[in-house]
Amino acid sequence: MKRIYLALSAALTLAVTITPIGTRALEKFTYHMIQHVTLLMLVGSLLVLATSEDLREKFNRNKLFVFFSSPWVSLVLYAAMMVGVHLPSIHLLIMHHSWVHYFIEVPLYLLIPYFFYFNILDSNLVNRRLSTAMSVIMLWLMMVPETLTGFFIYISHESAYDFMYEINDQRLGGTIMWSGGMIIDVSWIMLAVYHWWKSEELKNE
Repeated sequence: MKRIYLALSAALTLAVTITPIGTRALEKFTYHMIQHVTLLMLVGSLLVLATSEDLREKFNRNKLFVFFSSPWVSLVLYAAMMVGVHLPSIHLLIMHHSWVHYFIEVPLYLLIPYFFYFNILDSNLVNRRLSTAMSVIMLWLMMVPETLTGFFIYISHESAYDFMYEINDQRLGGTIMWSGGMIIDVSWIMLAVYHWWKSEELKNE
């Protein structure tokens, strides 16, 4: 299964970086959001699921990785990334400087979610850095900034980005983040709840 997860993550990354979705992400807000949601909420998670136990052990011995993947640090980084890149001033900076998008924003879309999901989606039911119950709570907490960001982009009556995008394009992008992101989140919550349920079964044995 880990090879399948790795293949899926690679396919999705290519699908939103080298296709028109990726090459026009600086021009159309809808494409930007498709890329954003795919990399931030799908690819990072799949890469965690594809991580072998040997590699996981090596990461857990690296102090820098342990710091950035710690639950609350990674939660703050993830939320800041999700909200920050859609603040008008930051978003316009990125859109007007393509190198920031390609060489900073996109790599962070892969790295920060990996930190965040590394402990949450850990398939080990014992000796976890984050309890299975807390993993579910962390996923619920992350839905708040994600949903609010998409919602406020959607309900905006005028362009939030100096008329860089048509209002319908902006609203569709907000809808993708708001509703599409929630659907993906529910999938990961279901997996985390399954891990929680299995861990409780182990305790009762």
